[in-house]
Amino acid sequence: MFGMVPPWADLKLARQTYNARTETVASKPSFRNAYKRGQFCILPVSSIYVPSYGSGKPVRWEIADADGEPLGIAGIWEHKQDGPNGLPLLSFSMLTVNADDHPLMRRFHKPNDEKRMLVILRPDQYDEWLHCPVEEAPGFFGRYPAERLVTQAAPKPSQKTAQESLI
Repeated sequence: MFGMVPPWADLKLARQTYNARTETVASKPSFRNAYKRGQFCILPVSSIYVPSYGSGKPVRWEIADADGEPLGIAGIWEHKQDGPNGLPLLSFSMLTVNADDHPLMRRFHKPNDEKRMLVILRPDQYDEWLHCPVEEAPGFFGRYPAERLVTQAAPKPSQKTAQESLI
């Protein structure tokens, strides 16, 4: 499940735990046990989508690797034995860092809000991240270089446009 659901929590918590701030992941109740146990994961994605308010209204933008390779997002995972329908549940959250002064990411999200970006790992860091001791995890909490990313406006098609394309 996308969004961390610790063993003690209701599934509704997932909507509030998509992201875990690296500054507080070790102390927040929703994340701290998974983090302290080193339950690290990597979320492979072709791109991510964020809102830009350059026009005054939110417009969805796509961010992808400059070489067209998948991005590996650093995350943490949790196991809940008594999930839906009595089955075990695996859930996860993506780690984020402050990006107020990142050349690319400072352009996104609401104008007066703190700018955040996902922790994106280089492929040569994947194995190290998955097996690193918890005390070494902060060494991975850097900002991915802006020049390694490309962006483009990617607004969702309007309902009418989507229906017309089916005809």
